Amino acid sequence: MPPQAAADLHAAASAASTSAPVSPDLPELSSRERFRGLLWLVAAAFFMQALDSTVVNTAVPAMAEALQVTPLGMRTALTSYVLTLAILIPASPWLCDRLGTRRVFGVAIIVFGVGSLLCGVAQTLPQLVAARVLQGVGGASLMPVGRYVLVRSIAKREFVRAMSTVATFGLLGSVLGPLLGGALVQFTSWRLIFLINVPVAIAGVWMNQRDMPDYRLERANRFDLFGFLLFAAASALLLTASELAGSKPVPWERIGLCSLLAVLLGTIYVWHSRRTAHPVADLSLLRVRSVWVSLAGGLFTRLGISGMFLLLVLFLQVGCGWSPLMAGLMMVPQALGSISAKWMINRALVHFGYRRLLLGNTLIMAVLLAAFALLGPTSPVWFITLLTFLYGSVSGLQYTAMNTLIYNDLDIQHASMASSMASTAQYLAMSFGIALSTLLMEAMLQGHAHDDYVVAFRWTVLLLAAITAAASRVFSRLRHDRPLPVAAVTE
Repeated sequence: MPPQAAADLHAAASAASTSAPVSPDLPELSSRERFRGLLWLVAAAFFMQALDSTVVNTAVPAMAEALQVTPLGMRTALTSYVLTLAILIPASPWLCDRLGTRRVFGVAIIVFGVGSLLCGVAQTLPQLVAARVLQGVGGASLMPVGRYVLVRSIAKREFVRAMSTVATFGLLGSVLGPLLGGALVQFTSWRLIFLINVPVAIAGVWMNQRDMPDYRLERANRFDLFGFLLFAAASALLLTASELAGSKPVPWERIGLCSLLAVLLGTIYVWHSRRTAHPVADLSLLRVRSVWVSLAGGLFTRLGISGMFLLLVLFLQVGCGWSPLMAGLMMVPQALGSISAKWMINRALVHFGYRRLLLGNTLIMAVLLAAFALLGPTSPVWFITLLTFLYGSVSGLQYTAMNTLIYNDLDIQHASMASSMASTAQYLAMSFGIALSTLLMEAMLQGHAHDDYVVAFRWTVLLLAAITAAASRVFSRLRHDRPLPVAAVTE
């Protein structure tokens, strides 16, 4: 975003936060207190998305049976949603500049709610995939716009704590999602897991009109349509290649063609982005070390861990014969661990700094991921609970640190673009991580008996642990290891 655009947005932020005169005798409110309603709104959007994703994971076996496909064959319904997010997120900054954050966020909530309704009434897998794509169209603006508005509204010294607060409500959705999903699948119907988003969306539309600042530009930059199409086509071709890898027999020629075209389109985009004034993704930001480390490290980390909880649900339900409710209950310790970690992130960053925290935490996460290979049908519940809690705590630290690192050395004028690139990379990595984990487990699966799923799960998590450990080398490229100033991460 150009300096003039940043100045316009700063003026808009000032206008939005000063609706009434403040008495000189009263203490000045912190930015988090002034924008308390905004924090609740963004937290509600994060809650809705987290609830949707965790509920779906728990219900995959039941949905697969109802739609007459294999559980691992349901990955298309998961990856189509996440890939749609990744493809459309780069358009969010331009839409905000052109239409305003309030209108974009409100329409996104409505589209997400309609997509959820259609998911709930889908009768076939193609219908479900189409509805999930519509969900992704709406969801593509929820997280990046919410994060961007927080960057514009919350003081830098309070930003990490504000993001932790918002992310905590998203994690509450992760706590309720598995329980609610398991209960709905076991006692009612899996269709209700999508329909519960509808009342949340209605409440979100009302909160959006009341609390969302309307940041926009009087004259928006021209949208990079050519670059957007190049990026979208390259991403879709890569995911198509990964989906084809699960076919029997494997169509190697089609996989090679899709991969080659994706690389070619990606190369053309790099060339194009250097020759346009306002690219859909500004690759010049990668010259900032903390930016490319955050994006690359997040990519490799999420490749290893994004599909973990889907695999764990399949392991518990199909491999060990657990009920949907019990399998959903076992996801709760992970979410509780992530929530507890959010309250430690400030102290951890002050004490260790980004480099040491991310480097060590990634290796610990890889070890815990490999420890899941110790599980079997006779593993005690307390051991599974402890392992999932520890894994959730470590992954919670990882996510928050990676999501805030990208802004650490950037000027505020680049906040919108950085937010878009961070969200895009996150969802691209998640879509490929889900595809990779399910493909690995499918390759390891020698049959469809319970024991076959247990063995395939063990080998898959070991391979994913190795990929996660490799991500630590990326974080080692951060220049310094000194603790951050206290003002950077606390009030």
